[in-house]
Amino acid sequence: MKILHRSRLFVLILVLATPSMSPGAEATNPGDQQKREYLKSLLYSPAAVEEWLAGNVLWGEAFDPILGWVHNERTIHHGVNDSFVTYHYDPDGARRVMAYADGPCRIHTYGDSFTSCEQVNDGETWQEYLAVHLQEPIRNFGIGGYSVYQSYRRMVLQEAQTSSQYIIFNIYGDDHYRNLTGWRKIRNFSASTESNEVSSPPLPHVKVNPATEQFIELETPCPTPEAAKRLTDLDWVFEQFRDDFTLKIVIAQRNLRAGTPELSYSEIGELAAEQGWTKKVDSPESLQEAVDAIFVNAGLYASRRIVEKVEAFAAEHHKKVLYVLSYGNKVFRNAQRTGRRFDQSFVDFMNAKQLTYVDLMQAHADDFAERTIDVDHYVKRYWIGHYSPSGNFFAAMAIKDKLVAMLDPKPLSYNPSGKVTFESPWVPVHGPESQ
Repeated sequence: MKILHRSRLFVLILVLATPSMSPGAEATNPGDQQKREYLKSLLYSPAAVEEWLAGNVLWGEAFDPILGWVHNERTIHHGVNDSFVTYHYDPDGARRVMAYADGPCRIHTYGDSFTSCEQVNDGETWQEYLAVHLQEPIRNFGIGGYSVYQSYRRMVLQEAQTSSQYIIFNIYGDDHYRNLTGWRKIRNFSASTESNEVSSPPLPHVKVNPATEQFIELETPCPTPEAAKRLTDLDWVFEQFRDDFTLKIVIAQRNLRAGTPELSYSEIGELAAEQGWTKKVDSPESLQEAVDAIFVNAGLYASRRIVEKVEAFAAEHHKKVLYVLSYGNKVFRNAQRTGRRFDQSFVDFMNAKQLTYVDLMQAHADDFAERTIDVDHYVKRYWIGHYSPSGNFFAAMAIKDKLVAMLDPKPLSYNPSGKVTFESPWVPVHGPESQ
C-alpha cells in the first residue's frame, strides 16, 4: 500500500512551452507546433509507465484495458484535520462495505470521486451513512476522475457480474467535460517534483457535435500494456491526439493566458462553426466566449446522450435509477454569487425526461439560505476539496428521501413489519468463507 504525504502532492504547472521541434519532426502549421510542444510536456518516462502497469501508483489509478484505470488500495495524507485516509476494496472492486456487509445488496452506486468519496475513510462515505440509516448494504463502485461515460461503462461491466435492482448514478460537475477527451492529462497537467508518475491516464470517451447530433463512442487509445507504453513516444502521442477536441480548447486557453490569442482564432473559429457557434472569433473576448460556450455545450450534450444510454440499459435489465448531481465548492460558490448555474440545460433535460434525481446544488442552496454565515464560511462546513465526512453525511440525508421512495420493499427503517426480503445475486465477501 502506498502512502502519499502532503509534501508530495502534485502541483499544477500551467506554463506555455517555448516552441521547438524534436529532430525529424515536421510542423505543418504553428498550431500543430504548439500542440506538439504541449504534448511533449505531458509524456511519461518509460520507468513511470512500467510502474503504472505494475500497479505501483500513489493515487491508486491502476491500469485497466477497458475503463482506463481503476482504484487500488492506498493511504494518502489528505483527509479532514490533516489526517491520513486509507482506501480498501472488496474482491468485486467496490470500496469496502462496512455496514451490513454480510447481507444481500440491492443498491449499487456509480460515478467519480464524489461517489468513491475521496478524502474520507471507508466508513465515512455517503453510501455508508445511508446504509446505516436504511439498515442494508450499499456498494460503492465510484472511481476518482471518471467521466459520465466511464461511469456508464463501469456500470454495464459490473452489472453483468453482480446485478443490482437499484442504481444510484452520480454525475459531478466536471464529469461532463471529461467525456470529451481520450487522455485525461491533456486537461489535468500535473507533475511531481520527485517522479513522473502516471496520474492521469487515457480513457474511453465520446466524440460529439450538438449541431449535427453526432455521438460516437470511442475506446481508450491504450487498451493494452503495449499501447500504454506509447505514451512515452512523442510522434505516436501527437498523431493520436492532435485532433482531440479538448486539446484544441486547452491550447486556446493557454494562448489567452499567454497574450497570444490570435494563434487560436483560426482553429477555434472553425471548430466553433462546426459546433453551431455563429459568431466570429477574432478577438480575445470572442475567443474566450467561443471556447467557454462550445466546451460547456459539448460536455452537457454528451452527458445527455449518455444518460439516455443509462436509461436504455436500466429498462432492458429491469433496474431503477436515481441520479445524483454533485458539485465542488467553487462551482457552488459561483452559482450563489451569480445566481446562475453552468448546467441549467442539463437540469432542464432531466426535468423534461421526468427522471428521478437529487440536485445537491439546490440542496445546498436551500441549506445555505437558512444560515447567517457567508458562502466562504458555509463551504468549509462540508468541503475539504471533496466532501468531508460532514459533507458526505449531508449528501446521504439529501439522497435519502428519493431513494426510500424508490425502494420496494421499503428498508427496515421504513418498514413497519420489521422484515425485508428480496432476491440478490450478490455474494457476501466478508463472511467466514472469504476469510
